[in-house]
Amino acid sequence: MSAQLQEWDDTIVAIATAPGIGAIAVIRLSGKNSIAIVNRLFTSKNLEEQPTHTLHVGLLKAGVEIIDEVVVALYKSPRSYTGEDIVEISCHGSPFIQQQIIDACIQEGARLAKPGEFTQRAFLNGKMDLTQAEAVADIIASQSQASKQTALKQLRGGFSNDLSGLRNRLIEFAALIELELDFSQEDVAFADRDQFLFLINELSTVTDKLIGSFRLGNVIKNGVSVAIIGKPNAGKSTLLNALLNEERAIVSDIAGTTRDTIEESLNINGVIFRIIDTAGIREHSGDTIENLGIERSRSNAGKASIIIHLIDLTDNGSSDFEWLKQFNAKTIKVYNKVDAGGSASANENDIFIAAKSGIGVEQLKNVLYKHAIGEEINIENTIITNARHYSALLKVKEALSDIKVGLLNNISGDLLAPDIKRCLNYLGIITGEIETDRDILGTIFGKFCIGK
Repeated sequence: MSAQLQEWDDTIVAIATAPGIGAIAVIRLSGKNSIAIVNRLFTSKNLEEQPTHTLHVGLLKAGVEIIDEVVVALYKSPRSYTGEDIVEISCHGSPFIQQQIIDACIQEGARLAKPGEFTQRAFLNGKMDLTQAEAVADIIASQSQASKQTALKQLRGGFSNDLSGLRNRLIEFAALIELELDFSQEDVAFADRDQFLFLINELSTVTDKLIGSFRLGNVIKNGVSVAIIGKPNAGKSTLLNALLNEERAIVSDIAGTTRDTIEESLNINGVIFRIIDTAGIREHSGDTIENLGIERSRSNAGKASIIIHLIDLTDNGSSDFEWLKQFNAKTIKVYNKVDAGGSASANENDIFIAAKSGIGVEQLKNVLYKHAIGEEINIENTIITNARHYSALLKVKEALSDIKVGLLNNISGDLLAPDIKRCLNYLGIITGEIETDRDILGTIFGKFCIGK
């Protein structure tokens, strides 16, 4: 890792708070010259003589020009977020003042930080592993209690601890296998094959559990797309408004009012559902624009995780769509206008509502949640939310399977060793415990905001 650290020998600066006008803004610097750079701009006292984790009020100047009255926070290496000297300048929230401060720092020798570069330095300096670094981005992007709690658990090292335990135990056996190879002429066995098989079975169980959690993790992190489809005037827009508890979509008795899709977010028990109100679907329409809306409705239904097929109980015509049958597994039939009479043959999973008056809407929300999650979310369990982790765990599972086959067939240690190394490699790729490709790091940290 030392070769990597030599490339991070300069000092970076960026706005750490959201862009725009606010009461205050925070400018962050990190690097060995960060305190010296700010000290040349801060005239009230000598910052280089001040202890770490202290605050200092005074004027910030560029030459003789006063930029702003600021509060400077010092975090000296190694007791900082990045492991380097960090200075945070709290100034008034004028974008003009923020830019003046950044320009002044650059003039004194800093450079503008790249997206995620502060957190990347924290990883490279050993302040956190790669899964924790990625959790930082997930916390910033979280839109619900569930996504925030899941990311916080990873940031505190929950996932890392699970993987480290697996990896360390596997390393112990790998070392014994390697030792056998060194004494291959003596035909001695240092690794107990029965204990090793027991460990592989245990590791496989944990890996399968982590892999199985990815579906739930994907729901928590990215939300669930729900398409409302049905014939014109079935009440799709009214249902959207009822779910959101606000007048988001235009409602009228005129068929084909909704020409394009409307998408809104709904939080149900900490999970984000992206509700898509689609254009009414009918087999034939002479309106070109309406036909485009209908085609888009079908497309959205195909892409959605859940389909609400809304059926008007007062409509005596057929509400079935032949093309919808291929999506039966993800379709919930919802019968609307239950308060207006009418009847329908339905199974126990179908729901009856009156979207206009709100009857049955809460029940529908509960069904959507159970359809997406299956059960209450247990944040105490490790949940995989990252596609990179999921892909690597699939490789780990494959390697464990090959090791198990080798043990059951009593193959020699020299043939087991490559599969063990492969398994360790993919576990290390997840946490960054092995040398991580710079392009991979660039992709991961490039998704962060500047200043983090």
